[in-house]
Amino acid sequence: MTLTTSANRPVEQRLTNPSGVLADVAYAMTLPLVLLLAWEFSARLGWLPEQILPAPKVVWATIVELWRDGSLIDHTFVSLRRVAVGFTIGALSGLLAGALLGLLPGIRAFVWPIFTAVAQVNTLAWVPLLVLFVGIDEELKYVCIAWSTAIPVILATTRGIADVSPNLVELGRVFDFTPVQRISAIVLPAALPSLFTGLREGLAAAWQSLVIVELFASFEGLGYLMTWGRQLFQMELVIAAMLVIAVIGLSLNAILEYMEGFVQPWKTEALHGR
Repeated sequence: MTLTTSANRPVEQRLTNPSGVLADVAYAMTLPLVLLLAWEFSARLGWLPEQILPAPKVVWATIVELWRDGSLIDHTFVSLRRVAVGFTIGALSGLLAGALLGLLPGIRAFVWPIFTAVAQVNTLAWVPLLVLFVGIDEELKYVCIAWSTAIPVILATTRGIADVSPNLVELGRVFDFTPVQRISAIVLPAALPSLFTGLREGLAAAWQSLVIVELFASFEGLGYLMTWGRQLFQMELVIAAMLVIAVIGLSLNAILEYMEGFVQPWKTEALHGR
């Protein structure tokens, strides 16, 4: 018996089946609601001091207050701008580099060991070195976010292209496809799932590195808001910023998921046939 959820249901089917959408939302909200109840329960019983784990109502009141005075919107806009610029640069450069490595085995064999070693080092470890080259202003944040985004995109794109079945490539030669036709009609469609996996991982890495660089060198943004709350021993500020980051990240990931289904009509048709 197969459990059918929104994860394996076509986008069109979700949009045209309101009861299914409601069922999916209820299913997805079960665990968050359980965690919220556990949080409220532990706060009421005083299992942890308020300075460590403030009650949900305190965090909500903080979010409302930050929204009303405009500071939450300002910090969120700054962080979104940084992620948008860094992610765009990292994703485009990662797709280009991954495509070259995937399509050119000779270059991949030469570069891959060094690249794999570099990819093991966390972005935070590169920050002191990057400061020497780009300074501590906005450029540092863009470079760190782009770097964090590019690594998983390159890895996924390279593997997705390199793992395309040789039989499919040979089929293109049999039909006398040009190299461009083989890439557009065979390699790219086969590698698309890996490409979007890399983009989603790159987006998650972009938000993580954003928080790191805003903790390190910034006076605005959601990461800075978390630092300010920690310095003031106001955990409600920290948790409020964390929740905003989580909601935005979840929303952007959902957009990428929708785009993946949109550009892969054959996948949607296969799901309709189930």
